Amino acid sequence: MPKYIAKRVLVTIPVLLGIVLLIFFMLQVVPGDPVTVMMKEHLKEDVVQNLRQTMHLDDPFFIRYLRYVWDLLQGDLGMSWKLNRPVTNLIAQAFPYTCRLAIAAALFSWILGIPVGMISAVKKNTLIDHLSMGVSLFGVSMPVFWVALILQNAFKNVLPVSGVKSWQSYILPTIVLGWSSAGRIARLTRSNLLEVLREDYIRTARSKGLSPLRVITGHAMKNALIPVITVMAIQLSSLLSGAVITESVFAMPGVGSLAVTAINNRDMPLLQGTVIFTALLIIAGNLVADILYSLIDPRIRVE
Repeated sequence: MPKYIAKRVLVTIPVLLGIVLLIFFMLQVVPGDPVTVMMKEHLKEDVVQNLRQTMHLDDPFFIRYLRYVWDLLQGDLGMSWKLNRPVTNLIAQAFPYTCRLAIAAALFSWILGIPVGMISAVKKNTLIDHLSMGVSLFGVSMPVFWVALILQNAFKNVLPVSGVKSWQSYILPTIVLGWSSAGRIARLTRSNLLEVLREDYIRTARSKGLSPLRVITGHAMKNALIPVITVMAIQLSSLLSGAVITESVFAMPGVGSLAVTAINNRDMPLLQGTVIFTALLIIAGNLVADILYSLIDPRIRVE
């Protein structure tokens, strides 16, 4: 197992470098002068040239990329052009809000999705099954911003709908962000459980006189949840990185709102930092999912 983990970590290094290169290149070709963004338009030409030299904007692309990677390895994501603050500090300040929201949304999706999927599989082709899968499909299909606006209008007199003033401020964003994930978990749990229920060892357990509940919870769900748990690990990293729309609608000061602010202000270092941070979370989530899969399923042996 340690060799496998070390190998997976080594594989992620060139992936991350490639992502950094792609993001760095794409944002460099975007129109817009950072000097203009920082100092507006009221500058003399000599001041502009001095500032460009100070920021190393006149250096070749490859030199700037290597300098950025070197700074990145030291935890330095650059300075925000608009806010004139280190990008690392801005992300560190915003990440706790995103982290709390993502964890709450993940727990909501797991607590809701797994029981719904299990009940739908047990009650296959009944009204409960059709209703549960219909609600799950609704959650997967509906745009996040639309659900957010509906809930804001419905509960504006009961719960906070903007900002983060208390723990109640997380209730509606948690439902919005976790609803779609709960639908996916429910559908995946149902399909896996139906497949497991057709296995020979399930028929053997039933022939021994075990109760249906004991067969489901003690035998079938253990194997049915293996791919679900793997998806849950990846899903958590996706929730950590994909809360942009939810945070924007509910005006939460998380990493998603920080990225939107960077886009609106054409603040390329800040945008670059948030995208790289997001990519790092997704890579880490996939790595954790691979490790969990081999730990949960004893039939899997890592070479």
